[in-house]
Amino acid sequence: MIFRIHNEGWVFFISSLIFSIIIFFFLPILGLIFLTVSFYVYYFFRDPIRSIPKEDVIVSPADGIVTYIGDSEPPISLNEKNNFLKISIFLNIFNVHVNRMPTSGTIKNINYVHGKFINATLNKSSEDNEKNIITLQKENKDIIIITQIAGLIARRIVCDVKEKQQVYKGHRFGIIKFGSRVDLYIPSNYKPLISLGQVVVGGETIMSNPNNIKKISNSIKN
Repeated sequence: MIFRIHNEGWVFFISSLIFSIIIFFFLPILGLIFLTVSFYVYYFFRDPIRSIPKEDVIVSPADGIVTYIGDSEPPISLNEKNNFLKISIFLNIFNVHVNRMPTSGTIKNINYVHGKFINATLNKSSEDNEKNIITLQKENKDIIIITQIAGLIARRIVCDVKEKQQVYKGHRFGIIKFGSRVDLYIPSNYKPLISLGQVVVGGETIMSNPNNIKKISNSIKN
């Protein structure tokens, strides 16, 4: 199966492939090792098509495993008083790292915060690590916050959206390179539909159903 890959991956893949071919002519075994690395790079940056629910639900912003669910203060100061439920997703080096919007709305602001690069499985990484905080406002004025967090290996966060931009549920908005964490903050009155330890799929897994829709069947491909 041929994967579509994120634009950020091409420079790594092509560079690694060229280097592997050059090395192969002088040291064939080492060249084969580097060739394997090249195909892993291609695999890491894969960007598969996803089936996105049409209903007004909150979907996962990332692939990975749910490591935390609980009440939390927002990661940034907000003018209005809001209570949030925080859901943390850990992405290992084998997960798809393309991030997707959990719902439709307008980007209110984007805040990049420099920090550490500790293990993203630890909850304190939400506070200490380098991160990009995206505040999204739904049409009904509810606030959703998505935080892209760098991990122990990840050293670069890519965000492809801008402030005041209209975005849509399931659409790609960035990527975190080589192992990371994504925190999703939803209003505390939203009921979570996932559990600790659950494996979630970006753009597909329903994290919360604020409208209590019982039947969720329709989807779009993106």
